[in-house]
Amino acid sequence: MRSVARRLAACIAVAGVALLCAAASASAGGASLVRDINPSGGSNPTGFTELAGQAFFAASNGDPGAALWRSDGSAPGTQLVRGDITVAGLTNAGGTLFFVARDGTHGEELWRSDGTRSGTGLVRDINPGTASSAPYLLTAVGGSLFFAADDGTHGTELWRSDGTRAGTRMVRDIYPGAEASDPYSFAAIGGTLFFSAYEPIHGYGLWRSDGTAAGTKVINSGDPSGLTGVGGRLYFSNYDTTHGYELWRSDGTKAGTRLVRDINRGASSSDIRAITDVDGELFFAASDGVHGNELWHSDGTGAGTRLVRDLAPGGRGSIPYGLTNLGGTVLFSAAGGPRGFELWRSDGTAAGTTLVRDINPGSGGSAPKLLTNVGGTVYLSANDGTHGKELWRSDGTLAGTTLVRDINPGTGGANPSGLANVGGTLFFSADDGVRGAELWKAVP
Repeated sequence: MRSVARRLAACIAVAGVALLCAAASASAGGASLVRDINPSGGSNPTGFTELAGQAFFAASNGDPGAALWRSDGSAPGTQLVRGDITVAGLTNAGGTLFFVARDGTHGEELWRSDGTRSGTGLVRDINPGTASSAPYLLTAVGGSLFFAADDGTHGTELWRSDGTRAGTRMVRDIYPGAEASDPYSFAAIGGTLFFSAYEPIHGYGLWRSDGTAAGTKVINSGDPSGLTGVGGRLYFSNYDTTHGYELWRSDGTKAGTRLVRDINRGASSSDIRAITDVDGELFFAASDGVHGNELWHSDGTGAGTRLVRDLAPGGRGSIPYGLTNLGGTVLFSAAGGPRGFELWRSDGTAAGTTLVRDINPGSGGSAPKLLTNVGGTVYLSANDGTHGKELWRSDGTLAGTTLVRDINPGTGGANPSGLANVGGTLFFSADDGVRGAELWKAVP
């Protein structure tokens, strides 16, 4: 009790506002080590993905590469699934864990797992032999897995898998022959995959696929990126010679694909970033050529697409990033006014766009990152200038924005990474200064 009292006494007031003392408000035990997987120097867990209520991830127990692990949040329940492969790109599609793995024989190929060693295996050697098909952008669409891969004959094209060898096949050779269409920027809306790809007739363009060759069609030309489903409609950044890169929308048809608004009028681009679905409403960052890169809101119409608030008056821009839905309100990081990057919130109105907490008072900024919603609590990495980069939590209010735990005591910081919501528990990697980067968890 005396130590708590001393910490409370150390709390200070800045600019007339009583700031919560981070050390005093830290929730002892709010974050805890799950298991020291690699006692000799950190396992660096990454890629946390939920399957049947457990966290699957890649980690190293001292051997080269990152093996497949699983955890229920307890030390005994954190177990190696298979250690003779190097894994990445973990994705749950229809209750099957898919990932990319290298076993020393087949190169980087598509694998699957049911969480047991015997149920973990190669799906298909897409590029036969030691060469790699190098699958990427593994994406769940209506219970199936879509991804891009190179079979060594057709170049990198769109593929689909149901988890069986026979059911793993190229969807369509979009750029016929050995040339690659290089699909990128995948977004699933219902049972349809939207993506970008290149072929010589349309150049870079927006495509859609239902998983069949006939149902894989080009929608329009441009250079679409940042594809995001919002309220059942697709939004993205796209280019044309008249408007530059601006905000577009699509209902999946050519006629229903159009420019939403020329935000930075003329051929100059508005630099669309961070397109985010907030309970069916669209928030994003953009520059209109006057205010710099700021927070915008849209209902999908030109008239309803507007600047929310100029947080950094003038042309400098507050450069919002990390937009995260918290019960219909968006939490984000921005450099507003004289401050560095801090935590903000917005309901889509200027009056309702406010600083949540100046975690590192002054111009330095706490640089909030990795915002992750777990059951109505947003966890993030931030540096208050005293504890280094540590795990914080926020409910969107000043009082409810606190340090979870000073995992690496002092100014060094635990550098939390890989924050992921798995069944209402936050799993992440952190370095307590003794064990290296290991598996941790926090429960709201």
